[in-house]
Amino acid sequence: MPVWVLLPGAIVIGYVVWRLGMATLRALSGPPPGTLDTEPPPTEPEDVRDLEVYLVCGECGTEFKVERLGELQIPRHCGEKMQVVRRPAGA
Repeated sequence: MPVWVLLPGAIVIGYVVWRLGMATLRALSGPPPGTLDTEPPPTEPEDVRDLEVYLVCGECGTEFKVERLGELQIPRHCGEKMQVVRRPAGA
């Protein structure tokens, strides 16, 4: 069989294999950047002075009064996480 008869078919088959390979690699690599918003938008800090919220260290008794509450991340003091304590107003 002459080469000029087989060459167009080989080019088409090579192109199809290349496209399928690229599509498979794109599918395995995951979604494009920025399409997954896993973090919620930041919220405005809330004023909690009237609620009497404290962070208390269980080891040494150190207390921090919480006045504004945004995203709560419990700090560590003496190597241990501090406890959240709510006290009645005026106590």
